Amino acid sequence: MSKISLRVYGLLINEQQQVLVSDEYIRGNYYTKFPGGGLEFGEGLRDGLKREFQEELQLRVEVLDHLYTTDFFQQSAFNPNFQIVSVYYQVKALEPIRVPLRGKPFDYDTEQLAIYASAQQIESFRLIDWSDFSAESVSLPIDKHVAALLKK
Repeated sequence: MSKISLRVYGLLINEQQQVLVSDEYIRGNYYTKFPGGGLEFGEGLRDGLKREFQEELQLRVEVLDHLYTTDFFQQSAFNPNFQIVSVYYQVKALEPIRVPLRGKPFDYDTEQLAIYASAQQIESFRLIDWSDFSAESVSLPIDKHVAALLKK
């Protein structure tokens, strides 16, 4: 039986007009995406997004405006039995970002690469200047759609 995976993502654009993205290496494939992830049972969208930012970036955020909810069919890139529905919000950092921000895509340190051996997933974060940001900056189809909407 097919299932639906509900995901929530945050678009953080800082004062310098830079967009925060996550560069992830998952099961042997590289993806650049917006920070966020799967909603857990019993939590609302906003609380789930706050949890994801705390888990991934150790960053407290304020969830602002709703930007987009998937309105087309998207099959999961990882499991063909799942349909993905993603919800995007604008977020504001309530404190400075303390995790290392990388200067280039998929720039992992040796500690992260060691984690990949057991977890099969690692991530790093970087900022993309607004003038350089586009739908081509991200990998996943729904993220591309949202990036294009943002740039309009």
